[in-house]
Amino acid sequence: MVMNQQDLDLTFGALADATRRGMLVQLSQGESNVSALAEPYNISQPAISKHLRVLEKAGLIERRRQGREQIVRVKPERAAAAADWLAYYTQFWKQQFDAVENYLKNVKKQKKK
Repeated sequence: MVMNQQDLDLTFGALADATRRGMLVQLSQGESNVSALAEPYNISQPAISKHLRVLEKAGLIERRRQGREQIVRVKPERAAAAADWLAYYTQFWKQQFDAVENYLKNVKKQKKK
């Protein structure tokens, strides 16, 4: 999945918050209801709902109704696409740093001569 700039912004923006990352960690164990997701956090229900909306808008989770409960599950596709983006640029940056390191080694050798 190729991500456009807006998708990247939404994904990394959602991941920038520790509460939302914690919720994703919880969801990595399987789907959950909203009450169980909120349990570890000392924040209001409206704040929990806001965090879930951010994750949903970023495409990292999806919600469905089951009776009176909202069941939340992770959608790994968007996170995988962000990881692919990071992996590509990590390799690019590594190559750039390796080139700088080689250049500095050559400069150091030249100075010794």
